Amino acid sequence: MIAVILAGGRGTRLWPESRKHRPKQLCKFVDNRTMLDHTIDRLSLSGSKRIAIITNDELYPLIKEVVSIRPDADIIDILSEPEGKNTAPAVGLVLSLYHQKYPQEIIGIFPADHHVLDIDAFKDSITRACLAANEGHLATIGITPNRPETGYGYIEKTRYEVGEIPDVYVVSSFYEKPDYKTASNYIATGNHMWNSGIYIGKTSTLIDEFRDHLPEIYEKLILGHEEYLKHYSSFPNISLDYGIAEKSNRIAVVSSDFGWSDLGSWNAFSELYPLDENNNVCHGENIIAIETDNCVIKQSHKNIVTFGLDNTLIVETDDVIFVADRSRCQDFSVIIDKLKKQNREDLL
Repeated sequence: MIAVILAGGRGTRLWPESRKHRPKQLCKFVDNRTMLDHTIDRLSLSGSKRIAIITNDELYPLIKEVVSIRPDADIIDILSEPEGKNTAPAVGLVLSLYHQKYPQEIIGIFPADHHVLDIDAFKDSITRACLAANEGHLATIGITPNRPETGYGYIEKTRYEVGEIPDVYVVSSFYEKPDYKTASNYIATGNHMWNSGIYIGKTSTLIDEFRDHLPEIYEKLILGHEEYLKHYSSFPNISLDYGIAEKSNRIAVVSSDFGWSDLGSWNAFSELYPLDENNNVCHGENIIAIETDNCVIKQSHKNIVTFGLDNTLIVETDDVIFVADRSRCQDFSVIIDKLKKQNREDLL
């Protein structure tokens, strides 16, 4: 398998830790290593013979710096999007480079910001997805939900299994992020999984999907990498989910449970660490929480002492102390827009 890592995002919902100069995939949330390093490690252990990282011109030197000190740097390609065009054109970028050299190779598409607890179970899911890919399917990884989560999209499976591969099903539908009641109904059916955004298929299958559903991209990617880059600005801004997966008749979902988290928000960050006796997550060595409940506190440099707080997020970096109600942790666009209006580029 050739693993493609999508590493061009900003991660604004993890502000102020995630910034222009240090987006979330380069943040060290776990074991003092970047999310990108963890992703590369996980994919190497899963049998990837080559890895391609897709980023943008702004992040390219930062990604290159991370990759250059890795022992497996020689099997890693770093590709830069001329401009941000969402995941479908980004995947087309890789196909334009690899489709002639690796026409029957399996290509896996992975976000750079996932956290996985059970590597063996992850490897098993990738193996089953590769089996489905070899049968001509475009496989996606569906995560068995353990709660009615409103921050993820959902995949509904049918009762039809794919060949003899265990727990791999034909997909019925994709669903947007639901409200709590709808998410609860999804959980009750037992047929819905979280959409991980991971896709695995043969190069030839992916090429066919672009031909069938995104012909304007297909027509350029088959011309080769250099020609593809010349036309990049003309491509639609569209995700692989919307552009291909939701329309495909080749899509299959691999039912999976490997301790997965999409580290896209501070609420997701809070799930990585144990709670104290007052349901707080305290990340840092110099935190004193007094009469403090249900809070997330991330400390880096300064001592932090709290008193009489509930359901509060506190993030301290080298230049920002951020305090917010945890219930507003999905509303970071308000903050980013305000900082832009005040010309505080130094804080973005």
